[in-house]
Amino acid sequence: MGILSYATKPNFVPITLPPSVDAAMLQDFGRIVEGINPATFSEGEFMALSKALHEHGFLVFRDVTLSPGEIHRLVKAFDPEAESYGHGSKRNSRDRSRKSPFAQIQNVPSVPQVQLIGHGTVRNHEGIDEATLSHPSHRTFHQTPLSMDDEEAGYTRFYHWHMDAALYSFKPPKVTALYAVQVPNGPSQTVRYDDGTGDELPVPLGTTAFTSGRISFEILPRHLQSVAVRSRVKYAPHPFLWMNPAGAMSNGLGLETEGRETPLDQLPPWDESKRQTLPMLWKNPVTGGLHLQVAATAVTDIFIDPLPINAEREDALYPDGAHLTDLKELRELLYQLQRPGISPSLVYPHDWKEKDLVLFHNRGVNHSVVGSLNDDHIRVFHQCNLAATDLPLGPDEEDTRRWA
Repeated sequence: MGILSYATKPNFVPITLPPSVDAAMLQDFGRIVEGINPATFSEGEFMALSKALHEHGFLVFRDVTLSPGEIHRLVKAFDPEAESYGHGSKRNSRDRSRKSPFAQIQNVPSVPQVQLIGHGTVRNHEGIDEATLSHPSHRTFHQTPLSMDDEEAGYTRFYHWHMDAALYSFKPPKVTALYAVQVPNGPSQTVRYDDGTGDELPVPLGTTAFTSGRISFEILPRHLQSVAVRSRVKYAPHPFLWMNPAGAMSNGLGLETEGRETPLDQLPPWDESKRQTLPMLWKNPVTGGLHLQVAATAVTDIFIDPLPINAEREDALYPDGAHLTDLKELRELLYQLQRPGISPSLVYPHDWKEKDLVLFHNRGVNHSVVGSLNDDHIRVFHQCNLAATDLPLGPDEEDTRRWA
């Protein structure tokens, strides 16, 4: 890569936010990139991209033509030693649970780190003769899905709030790229939370919804910030197989607790050393901000450190620390921590156009597939993320003193 030419100095333009969004809260969330070609970026341009990505969470490139190999090159630039797709190879690590990301994707043969995702039948595409894609649906995941009458009336759901991560064996990717090859046409839909709040959110058909992990943390009341900064979460082995029999909450945040998870001794062979225990808050390596990043559907344990000496103990939760293993208790705590961050005013639903490239900071942003598509809605996307070469950073001592 060469040196940045100042004749083509990049510009990062604020996203046009929909009326549903609190523009003051999300004023720094997301930027449109001008002046950089993601297929031929220089070293200086990459440095500008990396800084902007960590500061704003996600970047949008409009009307760009990118091959799978060029998408892979861009993602790999953020972690040059990374080799594998974020969930490992298709042959060695894919489970076929209905909640696994592998149920809806297929490798691009020439660049197996890039995945073909979407909805409908695709033919003669990037070396794939034919593929039948299925848009992830809350019908196969949520405990109580919408009725067909509701869907015909234009209602839909968030499928599953998460960051891209295998959560077992492979380290969480640093960035994810989503590239729109073909976007479905159709009327907008309305997300119904169905969680007792009455919350709804108008969204474009087939959108991807994004939230800021930093904002999700910083809006919390003090006693919950204190718990978050002191906590680590442990994930199940083979988490998608573990959660497969269970049903998700209607807003896509976590699982209903009914004791339906696969017992650990009934999972395929697993190695305790490959289970991941990660901070509840991930520290942004550029800004130093803390991002609430927890895949609630896969958590089996929460470890909470005691309050620091001289910290205010009045109204504190778990002041002496705790190790939570009861799924109902720990899920209730995670829900208190995560539900404020998906309030309609804090969710950005991207209105996809063909040849949009969205690059998001997977260690600072949460996202969800959204929408109910029918057979006529063809959606073709390329996705790329790479299992990282290091683990996310957590809060340091100064962060703990500040927030605990």
